[in-house]
Amino acid sequence: MDCKLWLAFSVWLLLPTSEAGRQMPKLSEKKLCADSECSHPILIARAVQDYYPGDCRFIPIRQGQLIYVYAMLRDRGNLFWAGSVQDSYYGQQEARIGHFPSSVVEETHPLMPASTEVETTNWDFYCN
Repeated sequence: MDCKLWLAFSVWLLLPTSEAGRQMPKLSEKKLCADSECSHPILIARAVQDYYPGDCRFIPIRQGQLIYVYAMLRDRGNLFWAGSVQDSYYGQQEARIGHFPSSVVEETHPLMPASTEVETTNWDFYCN
């Protein structure tokens, strides 16, 4: 019996504890985008402060970075946006789309109107 308990405990310790590969709770049921696939950026924004994400649905942002905004989450008063961080040198940082609070950026260049309402999917909040 002690051997089985020890084996079960050892396996539990080896299990990954990260959020990668997990479905996370949805932040919103709808989002506003420039098109039905949210493939075109709505605007370019500049970070006015650093942002350190709380979990894998969010992206880290450093003050001064440019962010291409692709979607504005709808249900929570547009508190969260989805976008990709652009570093000072193109290609310096791997492109990754994630969410961030709209309060940490200022809009600098509007590109397309966010006039298409799209339902969010589980993939919008999946951690890989």
